[in-house]
Amino acid sequence: MIPPYLIDFSLDELPHEETDVIIIGAGIAGLFAAIKASRKHRVTIITKKSLFDSNTRYAQGGIAAVISDDDSPAYHRQDTLVAGAGLCSPEAVNVLVHEGPDGVKELMKMGTEFDFENGELALTKEGAHSHRRILHAHGDATGFEIVRALAEKVKNIPNITVWDDHFAIDLIIKDCECLGAIVQRPDSERVYITGKATILCTGGTGQLYRYTTNPEVATGDGIAMAYRAGAYIQDMEFNQFHPTALSYPGAPRFLISEAVRGEGAVLRNIKGERFMERYHHQQELAPRDIVARAIVSEMEATKSTFVYLDITHESEEMVKHRFPTIYETCLQYGLDLTSDWIPVSPAAHYMMGGVKTDLNGETNIGRLFACGETSSTGVHGANRLASNSLSEAIVFGRRIVERIHQLSQPTNRVKGLSVQSGRHDIPMQAVVERRLKLQKIMVRYAGLRRDAEGMIKGLDELKRQLGFFQSRLTRREEYEFANLLTCALLVTESAYWRQESRGAHYREDFSDRDDGHWRKHTLIHRERGITEERINDV
Repeated sequence: MIPPYLIDFSLDELPHEETDVIIIGAGIAGLFAAIKASRKHRVTIITKKSLFDSNTRYAQGGIAAVISDDDSPAYHRQDTLVAGAGLCSPEAVNVLVHEGPDGVKELMKMGTEFDFENGELALTKEGAHSHRRILHAHGDATGFEIVRALAEKVKNIPNITVWDDHFAIDLIIKDCECLGAIVQRPDSERVYITGKATILCTGGTGQLYRYTTNPEVATGDGIAMAYRAGAYIQDMEFNQFHPTALSYPGAPRFLISEAVRGEGAVLRNIKGERFMERYHHQQELAPRDIVARAIVSEMEATKSTFVYLDITHESEEMVKHRFPTIYETCLQYGLDLTSDWIPVSPAAHYMMGGVKTDLNGETNIGRLFACGETSSTGVHGANRLASNSLSEAIVFGRRIVERIHQLSQPTNRVKGLSVQSGRHDIPMQAVVERRLKLQKIMVRYAGLRRDAEGMIKGLDELKRQLGFFQSRLTRREEYEFANLLTCALLVTESAYWRQESRGAHYREDFSDRDDGHWRKHTLIHRERGITEERINDV
């Protein structure tokens, strides 16, 4: 069993820091919540690198919200429910589509500069959206622009303290309430920080896989911390693979935004043939899981490691104006988006599952909240609708802060808590090797396509690594591997349990969707194991 703590410690021997709101992570969820909370509370943001290192920074496509007169929350709701393949929480989706527009307006007040055309906000369309409702910034640099604006504001708020290069290791729980966390400073000193509330905003789990669009910081830290602390983890089998990541020798798996297809790009196999019409009536704008599996099928049929994304039929001026970041990045590798077909293949992109929360972002542990990709609010169901993630972060970030305003000061105080389990040292090189092996296991046995035989093998290989938790961990790389191993087990166990195919979860041995038996959430608890929760229709 995975232990409740990664390290041995004695709280009485650790330096103690106090604040009101602890925010672990610094993407759009963490920054937005910090700004909102700072109006009434002292806030400490803990980030293991810097304010600019998060998944948000790399979000190209945009943020989904109902802005135009020909759109409506009802349309946005229906699109989200369809993409979620029957597993969305209707209540959570209602919150998102009705409160999202106000959240976007707040981002603009905080300094985010979205693109305008003819004096109005520029809107584009992405896969599975029925209307143009995607706001973007600087063409394809939406995430970077949001982080820029929010980070600048954060730096000028006296009530917010930022701890860069700090690693949150473990949460401290007393009587089913979160009192704070043990954090390691850049000089390796550890500190115990307490607060009125703790918000997990650490992003997703992209580094579970060898090929991912996520930055290196996406190691599932918040999900793993919450699991060890006794929080429910929901729907971890639903890991979205983005269909179109750059697949070219010497280049990183750079995301080629879905907005490129939204603006008319088509997919071709290595023979130059368009193929999506054989897989879905929406063709290139079908839900991401369908497009990703279609690409893999074409790659297998043509014995290739990629397919092509072709937008050469659009004007050079439009392509350069709308997708400057993608254009310039491809150009670095000798690929011209305006005249070349771009080689692409699927890569791990977004975790729909995460720490289960209610409509106020609160977990089953009092004073512990989760927001953004770390959380599972029920908005995304089995397959996230494109560009709903940034909307979710601001909508539920605001709700979390409103809930925190209602909390009284904690009365619990942990005294004398000590964990001494006789952990031993481990060579650093072993961690590097273990991480690569874990990624290969996940690609092979718990990737885009799964079956029972493979997942049993994967679980067996992952469980052989459980002895790592008895090691004396002192470095960020070691904590990250422990968190990745935790999340890998959660993903694979959840995927093995769900004997159907739905959304981003596809099993070759159970290829059909089964609403009669499987229209329910997967819940995992450290002590109670796997349970389930059925969907309530509203």
